[in-house]
Amino acid sequence: MTGNAILQLVVYLAALLACVPLLGGYMARVYEGQPIRLGRVLGPLERLIYRLSGVNPDQEMAWKRYAWATLWFNVAGALVVFAIQRLQGVLPLNPQGFAAVAPDLAFNTASSFASNTNWQSYGGETTLSHFTQMAALTTQNFVSAATGMAVLVALIRGLARKSGTTLGNFWVDLVRTTLYILLPLSVVFALFLVGQGVVQTFDASATVDLLNPLKDDKGASILTQILALGPAASQIAIKQLGTNGGGFFNANSAHPFENATALGNFVEVLAILLIPAALCDTFGRMVKDRRQGFVLLAAMTIVFVAVTLFALSFEHSPNPGLAGLHIDQSVGNMEGKEVRFGATGSAIWSIVTTVASNGSVNSMHDSFTPLGGMLPMWMIQLGEVIYGGVGSGLYGMLVFAIIAVFIAGLMVGRTPEYLGKKIEPFEMKMAALVILIVPALVLVGAAVAVVVEPGTKAIANPGAHGFSEILYAFTSAANNNGSAFGGLSANAPFWNTALGICMLVGRFWLIVPVLAMAGSLVGKQHIPSGPGTLPTHTPLFVMLLIGVVLLVGALTYVPALALGPVAEHLSFGVTR
Repeated sequence: MTGNAILQLVVYLAALLACVPLLGGYMARVYEGQPIRLGRVLGPLERLIYRLSGVNPDQEMAWKRYAWATLWFNVAGALVVFAIQRLQGVLPLNPQGFAAVAPDLAFNTASSFASNTNWQSYGGETTLSHFTQMAALTTQNFVSAATGMAVLVALIRGLARKSGTTLGNFWVDLVRTTLYILLPLSVVFALFLVGQGVVQTFDASATVDLLNPLKDDKGASILTQILALGPAASQIAIKQLGTNGGGFFNANSAHPFENATALGNFVEVLAILLIPAALCDTFGRMVKDRRQGFVLLAAMTIVFVAVTLFALSFEHSPNPGLAGLHIDQSVGNMEGKEVRFGATGSAIWSIVTTVASNGSVNSMHDSFTPLGGMLPMWMIQLGEVIYGGVGSGLYGMLVFAIIAVFIAGLMVGRTPEYLGKKIEPFEMKMAALVILIVPALVLVGAAVAVVVEPGTKAIANPGAHGFSEILYAFTSAANNNGSAFGGLSANAPFWNTALGICMLVGRFWLIVPVLAMAGSLVGKQHIPSGPGTLPTHTPLFVMLLIGVVLLVGALTYVPALALGPVAEHLSFGVTR
């Protein structure tokens, strides 16, 4: 690890944390219905949307109605994405003349983008038209992100309100999130990206002459190159801000038309954690105790910094798999990395994208050192609560906070409380569903894949590394991350179907118990804190919360990790 690597991490954290109170306060005003400057411009459009859709913005919903609205809206969105892909050949804005997407791939992609996973079993520039990229995928990037933020706000209201029966209105939360938060940020960010060289056009792919002609494997001259084009900047903006991660091009954020400059790379990786980090402050403001939000942010940041330092250390070290090949590894492990980003930029991005549910990549995780590749996978396996996806990361961390106070209550023999609300058996049952179902999807799915022919046939590498590829795929899908380890030929009926099911269950199985928990909490009377109340705004609680998160992740996944990256690391005979 170098001083430059430490400096990049420090600058990144400083920029991120400086944005937290500004954006966090703004989002709190949006969700509490307070006046904002954009309301003068976008207020008439908001009211028009309500009138056209028949929504009464003043009518709030109980948790079951909120959950049904959430589920049906996302089911409808998935069906629309599936239909657009299947009809792609006859729809407009298809300059390359791409045919309809195969049914299994269309199902996988629809499940992926509706669940905010954005796993991609296809190459965007060779599979999808401009219309499909915009009308299907970019639209879902907005509304899937807004869905996660709406569910979070419902849970916050359940904790913040003294008593009641309703959690707000899903349609209002969805519209206000999209209109006042995601859309303005995306417009500004997209214009910045265009200025950095990210493409934004409706033109077809361009054929250009090579400056230095090449020869193919048969000796024939290659004189031209095809450059894929399209409306990329608008999709990249919400891809990062909404922790979506789906790339316009197959190489994702390693592609120069998606990630053109060092400054653009820095701002893109900053955008990934911008909203998740700021939502911690939004939470503190909405529960009328900003210390509560800062405690969650502190726990997230401590884990993030520690893991990123380990990742930098591993990737600045030589790759033991390349030992003896006479490759200069003085600048670290550069296999699968862009030279313009180096080991530092690649390692930081790999952790940022996996502590969030973003999943975009600017390097190939498959080419990391064994332990360097394990860390992104483990960050996903922790449930993506270290910042996490927009909304989903914080409501996942709040579930862990509730578990932490429950454990503390057991140790002192008191009924646990969180923010003045008693934590009783119903809340713990819902919390158990949240933390158990996703690991079951990952471990059962990986176990099935390694014993059936369609699963093992997709592996490009034998042994422990091949198992890591399978484990990462199910980890990424069930936790709604979307990044791929690489080396796995996942565009096949078995993988498209299995991963598609994992993505849907992993997203919506969590949303329902979270909303049920919110509905239970909102109906409870607020209990004033007393001498026996566990303070949840202290450094002690930060450590307790980190311990619970890491303990659950360790106990659940360490045996599987031992069969994959740990075994691969030990197979090289190294101890570092």
